[in-house]
Amino acid sequence: MPEWLDLLDPTRDEILEALPVEVGRDELEALAAKPTERPRLHLRGHPDYVFGALVAMAPEPNGSMLENREVAFVATPERLVTVRKTPPSGTPWHPECLQAVENLPVGELVFHLVDDVAQSFLEVVDAADAAIDELEDHIEDWPSARVRRRISSLRHDLINARRTVGATRAKVRRITDKRLDTAGETLFPENVERLFSDTYETLFRAGEELDVARDLLASSRDFHQSIIAERQNDIVKTLTVIASLVLVPSLIVGFYGQNFAGAFQRDYWTLTASVALIVASTIVQLAIFRWRRWI
Repeated sequence: MPEWLDLLDPTRDEILEALPVEVGRDELEALAAKPTERPRLHLRGHPDYVFGALVAMAPEPNGSMLENREVAFVATPERLVTVRKTPPSGTPWHPECLQAVENLPVGELVFHLVDDVAQSFLEVVDAADAAIDELEDHIEDWPSARVRRRISSLRHDLINARRTVGATRAKVRRITDKRLDTAGETLFPENVERLFSDTYETLFRAGEELDVARDLLASSRDFHQSIIAERQNDIVKTLTVIASLVLVPSLIVGFYGQNFAGAFQRDYWTLTASVALIVASTIVQLAIFRWRRWI
C-alpha cells in the first residue's frame, strides 16, 4: 500500500528523515527554504522520484490581496511526501483533497494535489470578479485615492495569479505529454496522465478567465479616469462662470473710475448707475449660462 507523509514547516533534518530517496541539493534547499512572496514553481522527473513545488492561491479574509500557499512534494511509486509552508500572517495549504483519497496510488495522489492547486485559481477568479463588481458599484462614490489603490492592488494580484497559472499549466503539460515520469513510467501510467489532462483544461480555463478579469479591471480604470476628467471639466466650467461673472463688474467699475471720475457731481448717481449695470449684466450672464446649460 502506498504511503503518504505530510510535513508542515519542517526542519531540514525532518525532511531528510521523511524522504524515501536522496534528492538533489537544489531540491533539498527548495524543500527547506522559508516561504517567499514570489515562490518559484518546479516539476522535475528523475529515474526514481518526481519533485514538485507548487503554489495554491487564495484571497485573504479581508479580500485586499492574494495569499500564496506553497506546497512541495517528492513522489516515488511507493511514497508521497508533501511539505507545506505557512505564509507570513496567513494559513498554509490544507491537504483535505489527499486525506479523502490517501489509499490511492501515489500517482493519483499527486494528481489530486495538483488538481486542488488548479481549483484554487478558479476561486481566485471568483474573488476577483466579486472585487471588480464591488469596485464598479462604488467607483462614483468612493474617493479617487481609494479607487486608485484598489485598482492597483487588484491589478497586481491578477498579474501575479496569471503568471502562476501559466507556469503551473506549463509544468502539467509535461506530464500529459509523457515527458515527466520515473523510470519505466511507474508513477504516472496512462490512466493518470488522462486525469492530468482535465487539470490542464482547468488551468487553461482559469488563465482565460483571469485575462477576462484583467480586461474588466482595465475598463473600470478607464471609466474612473473618465469620471475624473468629467469632474475636472465641471470644475473648470464653474471657475469660468465665476470669472465671467466677475469680469463684467470689474470692467464697469474700472471704466467708471478711469473715465467718469468728474462726470457726475453727485455720488449717489454714480453709485446707482454702476450698481445697476453690475446687477443687470450679472443677471443677463446667468440667464445666458442657464439657457446654454453651462450651469
